[in-house]
Amino acid sequence: MKFVSYEYNEGVKFGAVIDDGIIDLSDAGPSLKAVLGAGPLDNLIKVAETRSPTVDLDHVILHQVIPDTDRILCVGKNYKDHAKEMGGEVAGNPNIFMRTAQSVVGHQQSVIMPMISEQYDFEGELAVVIGRGGRHIDVDRALEHVAGYTCFLDGSVRDYQKHSFTAGKNFDSSGACGPWLVPAREIPDPQNLHLTTRINGDIMQDASTQDMIFTVPFLISYISGFTHLEPGDVLATGTPAGVGAGRTPPLWLKSGDSIDIEIEHVGTLSNTVKAEAEV
Repeated sequence: MKFVSYEYNEGVKFGAVIDDGIIDLSDAGPSLKAVLGAGPLDNLIKVAETRSPTVDLDHVILHQVIPDTDRILCVGKNYKDHAKEMGGEVAGNPNIFMRTAQSVVGHQQSVIMPMISEQYDFEGELAVVIGRGGRHIDVDRALEHVAGYTCFLDGSVRDYQKHSFTAGKNFDSSGACGPWLVPAREIPDPQNLHLTTRINGDIMQDASTQDMIFTVPFLISYISGFTHLEPGDVLATGTPAGVGAGRTPPLWLKSGDSIDIEIEHVGTLSNTVKAEAEV
């Protein structure tokens, strides 16, 4: 069972995906984030198991998994090979930055190549959705705070990133998250997942999450040391080697490019690049 935030006739709703259909669960709360705040995802799973799909998956617009998230916390250079290809040292501590919800779209929506830069890059990542909040979370119990997992495109505008990291990571609609939330109970080990990023069908990134420098439990514990994690927070765990900026010559995204980020046992996040002038 997977969970989505979607749009069909009457604004943004949320529901469970079964085969090619969606079970509407929006009577359980105002949003998926709100339901996570009210209790474990298992409660929503039990409700979904008593219902049948009411709309085809192909007939809806999928939004990012948690469209009303307050925080998207991201980890920079969390794979050794990626740190090396970007010309930096392997970090001794996590490099945490944030993205706005406005900078992220959903599955099969267009990501926007900005008109003021030609250095629009791709980064495929595993993302974690927090289900139970907490502060000073112990590493050994950190996975108990995870609602589930999804795919993340950390679209980066590299020239802006050089002089303003925040700007380079937060152009409107430059990233994506989806297609759905896979419950944590279906992925007992987030450090044993294969990640592949394809541009126009060609493999650009091909790695395992076991290659992370800082594991998911460590990141949750580290972040909760400086801020109280809340249900619905999204944690993007970093990208492996193979990004456009690390290639010779660099490979920048262009209008019409397709991006597919596939993560084993999670799914495939697919987006198409559109130039800002075309929007």
